[in-house]
Amino acid sequence: MQDLLNKIDRLLKEKKFFEVKNIVKDENAADLAVLFDELFGEVFGEKTEFMILFRLLPKDLAAETFAHMNSDMQSHLIQMFSDKEIRDILDESFIDDTVDIIEEMPANVVSRILKNSTTGERKAINEILRYPKDSAGSIMTIEYVSLHKDMTVSEAFEKIRKVGVNKETCYVTENRKLIGVITVKDLFMADEDDKIADIMETHIISVDTLEDKEIVGHMFRKYDFLALPVVDKDNRLVGIVTFDDAMDVIQDENTEDFSKMAAIAPNEESYFRTGIFKHAKSRIVWLLILMISATITQIITNRYEAAFAAVPLLVSFMPMIMDTGGNCGAQSSTLIIRGIALDEIHFSDFFKVVFKEFRISIIVSSVLAVVNGVRIYIMYQHKCDYPFMLALTIALSIIATVILSKVIGSMLPMLAKKCRLDPAIMATPLITTIVDCCSLFLYFNIATIVFSHIGIL
Repeated sequence: MQDLLNKIDRLLKEKKFFEVKNIVKDENAADLAVLFDELFGEVFGEKTEFMILFRLLPKDLAAETFAHMNSDMQSHLIQMFSDKEIRDILDESFIDDTVDIIEEMPANVVSRILKNSTTGERKAINEILRYPKDSAGSIMTIEYVSLHKDMTVSEAFEKIRKVGVNKETCYVTENRKLIGVITVKDLFMADEDDKIADIMETHIISVDTLEDKEIVGHMFRKYDFLALPVVDKDNRLVGIVTFDDAMDVIQDENTEDFSKMAAIAPNEESYFRTGIFKHAKSRIVWLLILMISATITQIITNRYEAAFAAVPLLVSFMPMIMDTGGNCGAQSSTLIIRGIALDEIHFSDFFKVVFKEFRISIIVSSVLAVVNGVRIYIMYQHKCDYPFMLALTIALSIIATVILSKVIGSMLPMLAKKCRLDPAIMATPLITTIVDCCSLFLYFNIATIVFSHIGIL
């Protein structure tokens, strides 16, 4: 890619446009979008080569490349386009791609797009835009092949050629109601005189226009669809969700979950296209909440000042106990959150999951307790008067902390899901804060019991 970038950049500066055209005409649209970003980046508005290179692309390739570009580049191009160029782009673009562009553009750019759209395109765009942002209707396209059940295979092929939509699956409708699906492969394998009704698949999986798009993404992952029909409340076919749009949804949802798991407010913009103040704003709220909640840890610590005074060594083990608990809780919560996201874990599995994590915690805590108990006894047998009691305190504290943290880490995401909250918020930062408080409370209580037994406290 870097060699191609350098070559095109050099040829553009030398004004050898014919050579550039021969190079780019066979490139993939997604790669060309990256190439534009690499060549021009944030300064594309200052370079005339930006527009020249785009105009060197074949019409269909230009439209596809445009759909892969980021919103800043698209906005800049539209402002430089003539009305004819805008119409050419719209003619070669799918409706759902046009809708995606419109949602990201400022009002003056949107008005130019709509001005150069046909009446039918404007109607289709408005139809999709009226659906809720996170619904299946908002990501569907209305460009699909609709067949009638009484058609023959030869008539179906004739319609496919006439419509010219590049799709692998056709949909059979009657009075606009979805009654079957058939793949182009099935049509090829059938005789020309066969009726569509005889070879179509009537067991149809579809989604409602108002279905959450995250559910749509799960269905693509579960059933390996290339396209999914979208129907209204009367089972009338209104559009389809294609594989590429479903993958975008899955990527967006994963990005949102990762942000929440890191205690960051979700942001639709990329890292470099988000300003420093917006970055700070998305992070500061949760940091303030977590910092204030950590006050509980301080209160617990102050309550056991007498234990510190009697056994100063206890203070040095606080970070290890807290970190171990936080790490164990984070492990469990991450696995449970992922299981919920993949639809593998449901609230009905609550006790099954908690019991499994409890058994895991017994094994993990036993190993950690033995290793640390032996280590502490060896290290402090000549440095303090009570090495065995110190090792016993730490070992018991680790066992209690690991068990509690893994149980909490498994419970909270499922409880959040049950309360219709995003399980991702119950991730590392929040789990760590909760577990820190609980682990310190357990640690000091165990230490008080153990050292009181030998008369030190």
